[in-house]
Amino acid sequence: MKVNRAYRYELDPNVQQRILLAKHAGAARFAYNWGLARRIELYQQTGKSTNAIEQHRELNRLKKTQFPWLYEVSKCAPQEALRDLDRAFQNFFRGLKEGRKVGFPRFRKKGRDDRFRLTGAIRVVGRAVQLPRLGLIRLKEEPKVQGRILSATVGREADRWYVSLTVEVDLPEPEPVRGPAVGIDVGLAHFATLVQDDGVVEKILAPKPLLRRLRLLRRRQRRHSKKEKGSKNRKKSALRLARLHRRIRHIRQDFLHKLTTHLAKTKRVIVVEDLSVSGLVKNPKLARHIADVGWGEFRRMLAYKCVWYGSRMVEANRYFPSSKMCSCCGQVLEALALDVRQWDCPGCGTRHDRDVNAAKNLLALALYRQFGGK
Repeated sequence: MKVNRAYRYELDPNVQQRILLAKHAGAARFAYNWGLARRIELYQQTGKSTNAIEQHRELNRLKKTQFPWLYEVSKCAPQEALRDLDRAFQNFFRGLKEGRKVGFPRFRKKGRDDRFRLTGAIRVVGRAVQLPRLGLIRLKEEPKVQGRILSATVGREADRWYVSLTVEVDLPEPEPVRGPAVGIDVGLAHFATLVQDDGVVEKILAPKPLLRRLRLLRRRQRRHSKKEKGSKNRKKSALRLARLHRRIRHIRQDFLHKLTTHLAKTKRVIVVEDLSVSGLVKNPKLARHIADVGWGEFRRMLAYKCVWYGSRMVEANRYFPSSKMCSCCGQVLEALALDVRQWDCPGCGTRHDRDVNAAKNLLALALYRQFGGK
């Protein structure tokens, strides 16, 4: 089977290459913002829209007279930015038709949206990557890229540049995993409670990188707010703040990648709940804690890794009463407050740990479907 994979590495550019990377990111950001402004203006005047191909042709006509500095960068940077804008509008209008809330495309900001994508002659040479108009740029680690390279997305996080190589690889059909089936209940006290069909129960703690660095983050934010706008000290403060955010994000991603890879390689069937994370984060008391653990990213990673490694992921309906239903007799409570961690079943008298009981019900749901249930 053919799948697309991405290999992400940190770049080690010299001074001239850093300047050229910043120019490419600026050109992509300019093209995106120019295209968005033109679309809004066109719709207000005529009530019609356009597409990436027409906008790219228009931008090429204006290069010589109005934007000659675009010749300093690869033509792919503005072209791919306009394609991103096209996809953003497609997602927006598709969301309107399906009744989903998808935000209107917004203008990109310098320092926050420093990224661009390149296509064409891209290859890995030893411990470096060859990019159009940028040449050979060293990497900080030995790359292990397998497959045909389709594109390279370059982005800046604080003061570091990263490249993500999207490749197409032809994988053999994976052998089915011969491990146990497992029900997974995600939570805040423990990131995940696992119950296997062989009776093994495991609770996994989340690193909670934001919570552990919240005091430091608040202190740096206070100091940054007191710096004079436009001063060098404010730029230094913004860089320190961005580095801390990058550290928090990397710790969370590392934990999620390791956990999802382990589950997909060792569990035959994995049952998770189809949680409405976007709805849950509207709770002002829990929003920061839910965002810190990354439930949505966990489910997204698990879905594609199960396809890669031969396991099967089952999603329980978000209205399935996994926490309120007794895993012994099946009685469902009318209500169960979030702060209740243990409860006694009024039907059979069994005392339940909330998370373990939910994981058992999820596991039972998968086994029921496996033997012909709906």
